[in-house]
Amino acid sequence: MAMDTKVYEALNAQINAEFYSAYLYVTFADYYEERGLKGFASWYVIQSREELDHGMALRRYLLDNEQTPVLEAIEKPTETFDDDLAPVVAGLVHEEYVTGLINHCYEVASSVHDVRAMQMLDWFVREQAEEEMNARDMISNMKLFGSDPKGLFDLDRENQMRVYTPLTALPL
Repeated sequence: MAMDTKVYEALNAQINAEFYSAYLYVTFADYYEERGLKGFASWYVIQSREELDHGMALRRYLLDNEQTPVLEAIEKPTETFDDDLAPVVAGLVHEEYVTGLINHCYEVASSVHDVRAMQMLDWFVREQAEEEMNARDMISNMKLFGSDPKGLFDLDRENQMRVYTPLTALPL
């Protein structure tokens, strides 16, 4: 069955949005590197790699369904930060935005009864719930402990423990 054009366009746009997310999280990592918070920087580098994985998984889905992905220019992130809390707050705002994009993809697939795309997008829906929860936890931790140098040091060390696990395939 041929993929509906609207589904293709939504998924292709999502690929590009995931790649932008990767760029954005590198800017967060750079902020924390400049502050000497290598654990926070590492956390966001891993987050960036996961976003690239998400884009590549969507790319693979299009290719597996005989569609050609079209990569667009990735906009330069323009965020600047005044304090250590700002990037984690911006991270939650961005994840909520991405959740809206994923929901849009799901709605488009649903509107044309593309059950296969909906099934694939179920993984992204669950992933976004996890991403938002992680962002909220980072905000809570930063508000509770980040204003104290020892607490910030401990949070930084905790974030340094995060390990990147490549996404080899969507668990459908």
